[in-house]
Amino acid sequence: MTNPEQLFLGVDVGGTKVAAGLVTARGEILSKARVPMVSRESAEAGLQAIKDAIGEVFEKDPSRRAGVAGIGISSPGPLDPRKGIIINPPNLPCWRNYPLAERVQAALKLPTRVDNDAKAAGLAEAHWGAGQGYSYVFYATLGTGIGTGEIFGGQIYHGRTGAAGEGGHMTIDYHGPRCGCGKHGCIEALASGPAVARRAQAKIAENPQAGAKILSLAPGGRAAVHAEHVAQAWRAGDPLAQEILRETAFLLAVWLGNIVDLLEPDVIIFGGGMGELMSEWFEQIRDQMAAWTINSRYREIPMMRARYGEDSGIAGAAALWLSAGKS
Repeated sequence: MTNPEQLFLGVDVGGTKVAAGLVTARGEILSKARVPMVSRESAEAGLQAIKDAIGEVFEKDPSRRAGVAGIGISSPGPLDPRKGIIINPPNLPCWRNYPLAERVQAALKLPTRVDNDAKAAGLAEAHWGAGQGYSYVFYATLGTGIGTGEIFGGQIYHGRTGAAGEGGHMTIDYHGPRCGCGKHGCIEALASGPAVARRAQAKIAENPQAGAKILSLAPGGRAAVHAEHVAQAWRAGDPLAQEILRETAFLLAVWLGNIVDLLEPDVIIFGGGMGELMSEWFEQIRDQMAAWTINSRYREIPMMRARYGEDSGIAGAAALWLSAGKS
């Protein structure tokens, strides 16, 4: 049982930054720090970035250091959560088969756990966020990529080797565009932020007049159009932006229909910037799922926005200490 007075250090590692925070056993983030991540230098330089972020957190409130029970680290995969090894994330080239948990534990003298960032974020939502009270949580973060976490009975489902749960790389159109993972038609290649931007750019190339509103929001021309510009144009009533996001909602409906048929979770939670945007399309997604699931009771599964926004990595990393075992 977790002591409600305990504190945990949550560390969120990305390709360009390391964020760290002190988190209570109730999910409250007390203090935070952020430093650059030197992902293209040496493995030790990457480790030093983590130590620097943690050091800044302790500097802000040194009296709390004695109350820290453990360190959790959320990182892009592939990784081995059982051994705490970072295998070969594309945006963290400094680490290849790197025993990150072991190195951090040796440096900070605190027990350390490492897990996939999306899975960890899902765990935080299950314990402290929108998923509280649900036994089976499906979490999806939609942003630059699409990551997922499956939380069963308060624990992350890892599969046989720790590599399970890559829902963002589920193919829904085998004729679709090639994904960064090498497969074709993954939902990540179709509905992530960059995918929405590519679809917008293609439609603007076909009809520049229809894309005038989106282009007006993107200094630099068509190649500079991002998903954020599409969102802004949609909120301003632009028909092309409406069309692009309607197509994105349809693709998510196809994907979620398959998720429901496979897992039938108690709740579906969306995080990430694109997840927040597409939460405004929940009703359309739900209506269209009828054609893409055989589960006649799928409407009973709520769709919710995540509690933790940009702090999901910090909260998720800390939440790794709430999972009693390694499923």
